[in-house]
Amino acid sequence: MAQGNQTDHLALLQFKQLISSDPYGILDSWNSSTHFCKWHGIICSPKHQRVTTLTLEGNKLHGSISPYVGNLSHMRFLNLQNNSFYGKIPQELGRLFRLRYLFLNNNSFSGEFPINLTNCSELITMHLGANKLIGKIPSQIGSLVKLQALSMEKNNLSGKIPPSIRNLASLTKFFIGFNQLEENIPQEICCLKQLKIIAVHINKLSGTFPSCLYNMSSLTVISAADNNFNGSLPHNMFHTLPNLQFFSIGVNSFSGHIPTSIANASTLTVLVIPTNHFVGQVPNLGKLQSLRVLNLEDNNLGDNSTKDLEFLNSLTNCSNLSTTLNLLSFEGNQIYGQIPTELGNLISLSLLTMEYNNFEGTIPTTFGKFQKIQMLTMFGNNLSGAIPSFIGNLSQLYALRLDGNMFEGNIPPNIGNCQRLQYLDISHNNLSGVIPLEIFNISSLTNTLNLSHNSLSGSLPKEVGMLKNIDMLDVSKNNLSGDIPETIGECISLEYLYLEGNSFRGTIPSSLASLKGLQRLDLSRNQLSGAIPKNLQNISFLEYFNVSFNMLEGEVPTDGVFGNATQVAIIGNNKLCGGISQLHLPPCLIKGRKHAKHHKFRLIAVIASVVSFLLILSFIITIYWMRKRNLKRHFDSPTIDQLAKVSYQDFHRGTDGFSPRNLIGPGSFGSVYRGNLVSEDNVIAVKVLNLQKNTYYKGQEFKALVFDYMKNGSLEQWLHPEILNVETPTILDLSHRLNIIIDVASALHYLHQECEQMVIHCDLKPSNVLLDEDMVAHVSDFGIARLVSTISGNASTTGISGTVGYAPPEYGMGSEVSTCGDMYSFGILMLEMLTVRRPTDEVFKDGQNLHNFVAISFPNNLGSIFYPHLVSRDVEVTEDGSIENSECLVSLFRIGLICSMESPKERMSIVDVTRELSIIRKTFCHWFSHS
Repeated sequence: MAQGNQTDHLALLQFKQLISSDPYGILDSWNSSTHFCKWHGIICSPKHQRVTTLTLEGNKLHGSISPYVGNLSHMRFLNLQNNSFYGKIPQELGRLFRLRYLFLNNNSFSGEFPINLTNCSELITMHLGANKLIGKIPSQIGSLVKLQALSMEKNNLSGKIPPSIRNLASLTKFFIGFNQLEENIPQEICCLKQLKIIAVHINKLSGTFPSCLYNMSSLTVISAADNNFNGSLPHNMFHTLPNLQFFSIGVNSFSGHIPTSIANASTLTVLVIPTNHFVGQVPNLGKLQSLRVLNLEDNNLGDNSTKDLEFLNSLTNCSNLSTTLNLLSFEGNQIYGQIPTELGNLISLSLLTMEYNNFEGTIPTTFGKFQKIQMLTMFGNNLSGAIPSFIGNLSQLYALRLDGNMFEGNIPPNIGNCQRLQYLDISHNNLSGVIPLEIFNISSLTNTLNLSHNSLSGSLPKEVGMLKNIDMLDVSKNNLSGDIPETIGECISLEYLYLEGNSFRGTIPSSLASLKGLQRLDLSRNQLSGAIPKNLQNISFLEYFNVSFNMLEGEVPTDGVFGNATQVAIIGNNKLCGGISQLHLPPCLIKGRKHAKHHKFRLIAVIASVVSFLLILSFIITIYWMRKRNLKRHFDSPTIDQLAKVSYQDFHRGTDGFSPRNLIGPGSFGSVYRGNLVSEDNVIAVKVLNLQKNTYYKGQEFKALVFDYMKNGSLEQWLHPEILNVETPTILDLSHRLNIIIDVASALHYLHQECEQMVIHCDLKPSNVLLDEDMVAHVSDFGIARLVSTISGNASTTGISGTVGYAPPEYGMGSEVSTCGDMYSFGILMLEMLTVRRPTDEVFKDGQNLHNFVAISFPNNLGSIFYPHLVSRDVEVTEDGSIENSECLVSLFRIGLICSMESPKERMSIVDVTRELSIIRKTFCHWFSHS
């Protein structure tokens, strides 16, 4: 065997030696009984018998690459893609001077890009994607002047795209998506006259596109989604890009109009521009004969005019598009009008999403022609009429969302024909009648069934047990009655079960204990009786249990979820007893003995007589919303007749005769003093009512309310100590702020959802959020709060002004108070906590406000508005103003922005807020482990 042959033979044996796992036995043929040129995956040159090809693609090989591979000096083709190789790519590969094709993608290679590879000057194709490479793309990459295809996507590369790419004159395909690359695309890319594909999506690139990109007639693909690009698109760009087939720039900050030249982009198959700032009308798209995917969602397209739907007419009038267009999405815009019936001509659609617009009228009957439709979402519009029965003919449907509209009438029974349906949400409508049994025959329904917030009547059928694989079932806030069927225990995959706000009677089914994966169970505001089944304490995953406002009695269990008072809500059941001490329930009767005396409660008193319900509510919430570090955490509250009474002399002595040095501050209805009741060993805050301003107590000599003293004052003094001229021990970090946000949201949830009669606070702001010794937030000051009648469903705004900056804009125009108004105040409160800017800051002039101030920088430039003292090692602001590891902050800012939208109907409800905050807390709990 020649010397060269021996070198190759030894190199291959060394390669095999570092393979630790070969599940298919691919390398079994690599043995001495066969010449190495006949081994599996090896091709040799006929004349010299030197290895020219080594290809072992997709064989699940596990191991590292031997540096001896660098001795295969005649190698032209090396393909190890789709295996499990790890470790660094050997620098010795740079000695393969004849190498033309290198495929190492879809492995687990780590370390930096091996610079020696740039010595392989004959390389035509280099694929290193889907590995774990780090560091920068070296400037030496420019020496690969013959390179035509360069793929390094799905790594952790950082830094800039090197200007030396100008030398890659033969490059046609450039894939570097899914990395951490930063700054602009260099102007030097204009030198790549042969470039057909540029894919830079999901990086941290910024700035505007080099203008030359819009003039590179060779381009067929531009993929730049999920970066920080900005600027507008040239109006003639589709004239200068005649071969463009794929254009994807979603999740950036592009603005302006969609170029009108798109009307002539006849080669375009994919147009994806969601989550930008495009405005105006969508141009005519009728000539886009090859279009398959059109995604325009989450922009500002449309202007509530009749012209908003002209682009849809142009689509539906194109005969070719009826058979080519597969995906159409224009959700989250401002498109107005009735859905054109011609839209049903797009019979090849598999996805149609049009939620969060201003569509009105009915669903066209022509939608019945969507025989290929798999996902149809139309929620958050103003659609009305009945849910059409043709829905049952859409046999391929797996997701249907019609929630948040004004549909009425019955649920069509033939929806049960959709035997591939996994997600069904028709909540928040005006639907009536009974729940069709056919729905429970949909065996594919595994994700969600949400029928909540309608006017459905009748019972929850026993057939519900047929949904054995459903994750979430929500029939809350309807008019359902009867018993909760025992068969619900057969829904063994249930994680979330919401039955609250109905008229269910009977007992809580003990079969619920069979739901071993159940995480949240809400049975509140029904007419359930009997005891809480003791076996529910055996559900190990249960983290929220709410049976408030029923007629339950007997002993409360103490294990499982019942062992944590912050996870249990049982108020409004006056005959419950026992449980853990933190629930403050009376002890249960001991058989054969007289009833024991009640425990003495912590002092929370009303002096002389009970004051109005709203003022009483203030201290009930202050006491019973104790330490809550997850959402929907409620405590039972004692009945009013259990509250202790205290003499005037005790107050006088405890406050040193209402001495000015004990004055905490004046209020609109009286003054608040700090005091100490020796008999109770309790520091308190006493609000002495100003009887001249409170006509309820005219003629009475002395009235006061007593609260727990809030040692840490108000949230306002923690956010703005320099303005209020106070000192705080430390700055609230992000974990504290999240906890306070959750506490305030929990209080609002109680007011809006849990009270027997809904309460609207009307004046939520930092000075009305008090912090106790443990930094738990308490919502206070219900001086202008309003009860919402359960009959009329509204409350007058007479005499309500709120506080400038926190009061919603509709109150200033005479609108009735609503929960949406409280949500606006909550949103502003969140934004103030994250930016530490008051809504009345002097910088907000000429129509500017806190909401707009944040919205302009959301989500890609939050670093310029985020309070700098909250930045930690986990959250870092980059030079361009973006924030690394910012998912938590983006989520919090998003909630604040949606809650503070100008239009009340666009704001989130407190139910959605608490649910999302719960997800945020779980997802990012590693940030807040010290809390």
